[in-house]
Amino acid sequence: MAVAALSGFLGACGGGGGFGGFGGGSPAVQEPAVAPEIPATIRADELVGRWGLAAFHKPEDRARTEAAARAQCKNPYVIGQGATGGVIMHLPDEATPQELRLKGSQSGKNYIGPPGPAGGPQDREIVSFDGRVLMTRFIDPDANSRYGTMVYVRCAPRA
Repeated sequence: MAVAALSGFLGACGGGGGFGGFGGGSPAVQEPAVAPEIPATIRADELVGRWGLAAFHKPEDRARTEAAARAQCKNPYVIGQGATGGVIMHLPDEATPQELRLKGSQSGKNYIGPPGPAGGPQDREIVSFDGRVLMTRFIDPDANSRYGTMVYVRCAPRA
């Protein structure tokens, strides 16, 4: 009877082979490695400011859309500086702007979106940026079909 009690006690302590979990146990399961975050080649402070905003769906409308965006500077879209180094912008279909991150990718593309891997469904890809004109498109096909390619034209500083 003492042997049965002792073997029950040792079995409870064992945890899968060997005495007290030593030797013969299964190897520890490792978590998958998280890909390192790649910094964007565009800094948040380069985007902060007042922008005229318009959008197009057909590439042949780009020049007309840039002119329309420039005309929107009387009622600019403001990209603010976020508290943790991002930019304050809207996500698609969201009334309240929030801090978004600038994210780089191994392909060299830059994205703006919530924390998470670059190119996520709520991200927008930065199609082009020359310091004066910023063009973005949403990754989500539905948002992209509704909003098109967004054209932001930097407004002149206030006098």
